[in-house]
Amino acid sequence: MQQWLFNRIDTLKGVGAKTSEKLADLQLVTLQDLLHYFPRTYLDYSQLKQVRDLQAGEFETCQVSMVRISSKSGFYGTGKKARSCILVSDDTGSLEIVSFNPYIKYEFRVGRKILISGKIKKTFNSRYLQMENPVIEDAEASQHLRTGRIVPVYGGKKGLPKNLLRSLIFQILTLYSEHITECIPADILASNDLMARADAYWNIHFPQNADLLDKARKRLIFEELFLLQCGLLSIKEKNRKLNYGIKHSSDGELVCKITEKLPFSLTDDQLRVLREIKSDMEDIIPMRRLVQGDVGSGKTAVAAIALAKTVENGYQGALMAPTEILAQQHFQTLANLFSSFGCRVALLSARLSRKERGLLLDAIRNHQVDIVVGTHALIQEDIDFSALGLAITDEQHRFGVEQRAKLKAKGENADVLVMTATPIPRTLALTVYGDLDVSIIHHLPPGRKPVRTLLYGFEKREEIYAGVLRQIALGHQVYVVCPLVEENENIDARSVHDVHAELSATWLRGVSCGLIHGRLAPDQKDRIMQAYYKGDISVLISTTVIEVGVNVPNATVMVIENAERFGLAQLHQLRGRIGRGGNESFCVLISDIKQQNIQERLAIMTECNNGLLLAEKDLQLRGPGQFFGHRQHGLPDLKLADIIGDMDVLLLARRAALDVVQDREIPLELQQAIECQLAI
Repeated sequence: MQQWLFNRIDTLKGVGAKTSEKLADLQLVTLQDLLHYFPRTYLDYSQLKQVRDLQAGEFETCQVSMVRISSKSGFYGTGKKARSCILVSDDTGSLEIVSFNPYIKYEFRVGRKILISGKIKKTFNSRYLQMENPVIEDAEASQHLRTGRIVPVYGGKKGLPKNLLRSLIFQILTLYSEHITECIPADILASNDLMARADAYWNIHFPQNADLLDKARKRLIFEELFLLQCGLLSIKEKNRKLNYGIKHSSDGELVCKITEKLPFSLTDDQLRVLREIKSDMEDIIPMRRLVQGDVGSGKTAVAAIALAKTVENGYQGALMAPTEILAQQHFQTLANLFSSFGCRVALLSARLSRKERGLLLDAIRNHQVDIVVGTHALIQEDIDFSALGLAITDEQHRFGVEQRAKLKAKGENADVLVMTATPIPRTLALTVYGDLDVSIIHHLPPGRKPVRTLLYGFEKREEIYAGVLRQIALGHQVYVVCPLVEENENIDARSVHDVHAELSATWLRGVSCGLIHGRLAPDQKDRIMQAYYKGDISVLISTTVIEVGVNVPNATVMVIENAERFGLAQLHQLRGRIGRGGNESFCVLISDIKQQNIQERLAIMTECNNGLLLAEKDLQLRGPGQFFGHRQHGLPDLKLADIIGDMDVLLLARRAALDVVQDREIPLELQQAIECQLAI
């Protein structure tokens, strides 16, 4: 292990307590943090010109000698400023530099050779071309970090000198580059034409030329994706080698009864996915499977049958949902299915009294409960299962890897089933769920009508809400979704409170309108949702708290205010709350943003009802960083790689990782690099 990487930044020359504190605000604490703080862009100051070839209006670099320095004060530009006027020259001509740095006359003496970069100006009151406030560096210095080369530009923070990060990273590479060890096997480096690791770090931060910069980027992007894939595949391979998981028996009476009790026949897709799940559960190797299916594709039915299988084999099942609303709904669905067969289903809610919670925990511990449904409360330390056989997480992207692992740890090598209605593009799935086997429910059950999606500007709001009134008159219910809980002066969008007040006083006056958002107390949210389920509330005005788990078949309209504030995948999730009955349903997107790219993005929603296609579009348009809205806990940030732009490298890296993990003994340096990157 390269221990020097974990040295604190304040061990470097020139870093005191205040500087260290400012760097920590950028999450820069160790030398490794700095080494992986890659430039956000570069300035090419490498093309040196002679003075006679300089062009007015162009950004130029040249090497010249100091001829004369004079100080002046007076009006310059928009105000009175002190400045230094420096005459410089080379063998072909002279150039005037105007600098507002008061110390420059002490830094560079007459006769000294300097490198300068800046924009060339032609002025009427001087016989020379002029360069204002250029970057200046001593041409005779051993290293040039500011000009005369391709110069790295780093993201910074107010109060940090512009050149500080550049000089600190140069200091690290000067001190430690000889100690940067290789982590990728030599044959993989050769077959993929990859630069040596130490050379890559030098050339990503201080490239000698554009070609070497490209090679450095390729090498480090490959390494980043290779280590990630090796880590995920190692977890998967380790799981395959465990031969002491739970081996469930073939389907018994309870599985048959639950299947028969479902209010619909299973689709071919559901039956195929069930066969894959049952095959995993009947194997001694613990199941680790992701089921991906669009909103309304029937994942819950698949999960219920898997739970029946573990219960009839004498084990307990657990289902973890991201919200109380979704947990409550799952509990009601499972209780209705299982209760008539003598199975005990319980809801572990944060709202239970201390006494109720204590009694339920005892029941779980003593196997007096067969299936437990809950939110993240399920993974708290005091929850002990007697015999957990199957752990299911729903809407997995809301939890993250660490929480999934905590639920799995509640049983001894319990089978794990992960479900998501957020369609994950293949490229992102390789990154986020690379340790899982994947099953996809491609098609919706027959009879489900596609939702018509319409896009309008704010000027149509009165007409839109007139349409809402017509739907209410037919006995249907409506959602109105807003991006904010309260007004925010920094965000041009409508809050749920303002929209509720406006609609209640104008277009929907006299209509029963409910208001719900994430800041309400759990019992308040419950009361409002129950009233909506019963039909006592006709219009539910909400934030995205209703994005998952809300099932009201009578709801036929969803109006989304400021639709531009949401990604395509999230809009599709919201749209999935309607069209769940047999009536024609409408999703109305309202946006007054006329930018072409935003209008084009929203127009995709009106043309496409396929969640996977939308997810691919969303990933292309918004990038992986915003796809989920927040990063996955337990997965590293990608520092250089771009999932879309570097897809070809991702596939090469995965192929190489498969070769290493499945067919070789992983070298120590590679194992340490994997552990360092993934913290596994």
